[in-house]
Amino acid sequence: MVDKNLFLYDLAIVAIFKNEGHYLKEWIDYHLLAGVEHFYLYNNDSSDDYKEILAPYVEKNLVTLTEFPGKIMQCPAYEDAIDKYRFECRYMAFIDCDEFIYPKVDIGGSIIEVVDEILSDVPDAAGLAINWQCFGSNGQEKADYSRGVLERFTRRAPDDWRLGNVYGNDYPKSVSNPRRIDFVATPHTMNFFKGFYTINEVGEKFESSKVQIHTEKIVVNHYYLKSREEFNLKISRGWACPGKAPYNDERFKNCDRNEIFDDGILKYQAARAEAYSIESHEQRLSRVKKTLIDTLNQCHPADAPEEFFVGKLETFLTCRALAQKLGDDMAEEFSIIWIYWTLVKSNKKTRAEIYQLIHALPEILARPFFFCKKFKNFVQESLLPAFRDFLKNGNVMTGTKDWIERADLIYIQKLLRLIK
Repeated sequence: MVDKNLFLYDLAIVAIFKNEGHYLKEWIDYHLLAGVEHFYLYNNDSSDDYKEILAPYVEKNLVTLTEFPGKIMQCPAYEDAIDKYRFECRYMAFIDCDEFIYPKVDIGGSIIEVVDEILSDVPDAAGLAINWQCFGSNGQEKADYSRGVLERFTRRAPDDWRLGNVYGNDYPKSVSNPRRIDFVATPHTMNFFKGFYTINEVGEKFESSKVQIHTEKIVVNHYYLKSREEFNLKISRGWACPGKAPYNDERFKNCDRNEIFDDGILKYQAARAEAYSIESHEQRLSRVKKTLIDTLNQCHPADAPEEFFVGKLETFLTCRALAQKLGDDMAEEFSIIWIYWTLVKSNKKTRAEIYQLIHALPEILARPFFFCKKFKNFVQESLLPAFRDFLKNGNVMTGTKDWIERADLIYIQKLLRLIK
C-alpha cells in the first residue's frame, strides 16, 4: 500500500460542466467542507462567467481547470483526468455539479473517512458506489439564485424510489482508486483492472444488473430538476453522455418527487463548518517532498533484499510521477532506478502493478535521463517479452493463470515496436 503522504490530495473530484456558473461556488465550498482537497474541472463550451467564479480557487491551487470543448465529452474528460492525475490523489470522486456527496454516519465526519472505512474491509475493492437521493422541485417554478441549492430544495423521493431503467435512486456515482481504473464506459462506475471491483456501502460487489439501494452511511444528493425554470435551462445546455438527452416535460413530471422532507445535508454542512481546516498548498508540498525523499533514501535499491520490493512497484511509480510534478529531476531519475530494481529483484508483482507499469512505460522511457537508456534496454530485451509470453501462455509472475487478454497483448506488441 502506498503511503498516503505521497499523494498531493487524499480525495479529489473530477467533473465536467457547461454554464453552471450559478452553482459552482456553493458546490465547491460544500465539498471543501466535506473534506475534498482538489477539483479537476473540465469546461465544456460554457458561455457564462465561470472563469471569474473559479479564479480564486485556481489561484489557491484548489482547482485545476481544463478547457474541454465538443459533444458527448463526459467520459473522455474522466479518462483524461485519470490518465494525467492518477498518481496525484489517493481517491477520485466522479460526480456532476448538481450532485453533493453526503456522509450520514457521522455528522462531523469527512467523505474520505467513510470511504476508507467501507473499502478497507474489502481488499480487492477499488471503488465505492454511492446511491443517489433524488430531490424534486419543492414546487418552485422560478429560479432564485439569491439562495443556494441546498437551502432551496429540501424535498426528495423516498429512499427506494426507482423509475424503470432510466432514472431513480438505484443509480450510483462513485469514489474510486484511480490507479486501479482501466477505462471508463459510463459516468456512474469505473471499469477496473482484472481482480478489482466496485462495492456498495454494505460491502457487496456492485452489479449494474441487480442494484440494491443503500442509504444508511453515505449518499449523493442529486438536485437534478431544481425549479421548472432551471430545468428548462438544463434542456438548452444539452447532454454530456452518449445516447438521447432525457430532458423533456415528461421527465420533469416523473422525477418531480417531493414526498420526503430532508435537510440533513444542511445540518452536516453546519457541523463541518465549525471545525473546518484545510492543508495549505505550501504545507502540502512540504509534506509530500519530505515523504518522497524519505522513501527514495531509505536505502540503496541494489542493497535491499528481495522481500523488500514486494508490493512496492506502485509506490515507486507514484514517486516518479510526484517528482515529475514537482520538477525534481534528481528524485525522478532515482525513482526510475527504484522501479528498475523492483522489476529485477521481485517476482511477486500484482496484476494491478503490471497494468500500472505498462500504462506508465511510454512516459518513463521518454524522460531525458541517463539511466533511462539502461531501463529502455531492460524493458525491450527482458521485461515486455516476458509480459508478452505471460499473456500468451501464463506463468507464475502474478500467481494466476487467467491473465490472457488479447487487447493487452496487442498493446505490449505496440510498445515493443515503439521502443525498438
